[in-house]
Amino acid sequence: MEPEYLCSIISHLKSKFQISEDAEITMETNPGTVSFDKLKRFREQGINRISIGIQSFDKKDLKFLTRIHTGEAAVLTVHDAYEAGFRDISIDLIFNLPGQTKRKWKKNLEIATSLPITHISAYSLILEKGTILNKMVLKGEVEMQDVEIDSQLYEITMDFLAEKGFEHYEVSNYCKPGYECKHNQIYWDCLNYLSFGTSAHSYMDGKRWWNFSALTIYNTAIMNKNYAIAGSEELTQHDLYEEYIMLGLRSKGLKFKRGENDPGLLGIGSEAWYMERKQIINQLVAAGKMVIDGDWLKLTRDGFLVCDEIVERLL
Repeated sequence: MEPEYLCSIISHLKSKFQISEDAEITMETNPGTVSFDKLKRFREQGINRISIGIQSFDKKDLKFLTRIHTGEAAVLTVHDAYEAGFRDISIDLIFNLPGQTKRKWKKNLEIATSLPITHISAYSLILEKGTILNKMVLKGEVEMQDVEIDSQLYEITMDFLAEKGFEHYEVSNYCKPGYECKHNQIYWDCLNYLSFGTSAHSYMDGKRWWNFSALTIYNTAIMNKNYAIAGSEELTQHDLYEEYIMLGLRSKGLKFKRGENDPGLLGIGSEAWYMERKQIINQLVAAGKMVIDGDWLKLTRDGFLVCDEIVERLL
């Protein structure tokens, strides 16, 4: 995709919507697919944040993930982005890959934090039905590592990045102070967002809708109907309640004890809500899984390790 093409999209959005002067405008790219010249042109067109899909700096890991880049190319792409003028640089990494040792994963983190980056998304490898990896596991061609190793690698991630000055502001996301991803925070705070293009999902006032994924079908729908919505759903009060609890605990926490005049979404955070769960919350606090920080109920480092189980208990 050429920089001028993205610029035309941004210009069109600015002609139709009021966009803040300091709006976060992020693009994603992969090492080995973009040159320094192109990165410079992207920056000149108004892109101010870049997310680079590195996944790993290790040769064997990259081969397993069928990535076209090398570890050296990944490092070069980050430096090129910085030299091109980007000061908000995020990278994606994956841990718990087959055969990945603690030493190998820590090496990934050491290389990452030596680079001029402001944000790291570190995800644990999971199996998805229908993927090539899932089929390989079922055939016995690949052996997944157990949950214990996954937890150990996650603990290494949290501790190492904290030592390097990165804040753990969401289960899988870490940033230098002030460099939280605004785009992701919109999701986690259950706020409204509009998305455009194929497969794009939007959310507005309790309704979620998504566009056609096939480009030809999308374009035909736009020409014939001026929109390309493939489906939609109205979230029930129960759906909203569960999402708010789950997303809140995965990120900045839940605000509570608001009192009767400010009960929060669907009563979450009200005195009544807190009192109903007081015993569970106190147990989790005593166990070091949660902490009450002012008016906020947050997960601790150890709490993040069992986030899903805690969400289940509070629901």
